[in-house]
Amino acid sequence: MNGWGWMLKKAGWQFLINVDLPPKCVVCVAPHTSNWDFVLGELSIRSVGRTAGFLMKSTWFFFPLGGLLRRIGGIAVRQHQHTNVTDQVVDEFNAKEQLMIAVTPEGTRSPNPNWHKGFLYIARQANVPVVLAYIDYGTHTVCLDRLFTPSDDVEADMRTIKEYYRGRTARFPEKFVM
Repeated sequence: MNGWGWMLKKAGWQFLINVDLPPKCVVCVAPHTSNWDFVLGELSIRSVGRTAGFLMKSTWFFFPLGGLLRRIGGIAVRQHQHTNVTDQVVDEFNAKEQLMIAVTPEGTRSPNPNWHKGFLYIARQANVPVVLAYIDYGTHTVCLDRLFTPSDDVEADMRTIKEYYRGRTARFPEKFVM
């Protein structure tokens, strides 16, 4: 067990991988109601010697935090600008032999029933699967659980994905809405 795994275990958490991880994938992570979700996710994926890039609001990329976030895989997303994040991330997938990008479809730690669908468009355009992953505070488990292949029906895909997360326990359950 490496140092990352040791820290995770000392904190009382376990990390499970129930799928064969493909070299390229989008990881859909929910519920997301706390900044601790990021810490748990990083400890988990690094405990198995992997890394995962992640999308984060550009406002977090200030000095000196921005340099650290970029070094550990952060991709700054500029909200309210006419930039095409989907194309930017698809280009990243096309340029690399191996890439895992973690996204939180809720897009915020506040209650949000309108989950972002961009990760489905990214996965379809990059021709990579989605790995459904959860952080469950009830069982103290982080898990890369299931492969999901997006269809042409984004709305049906979102209903299926939201249903998958039903019953997971968020750090702040009142903020986890579907």
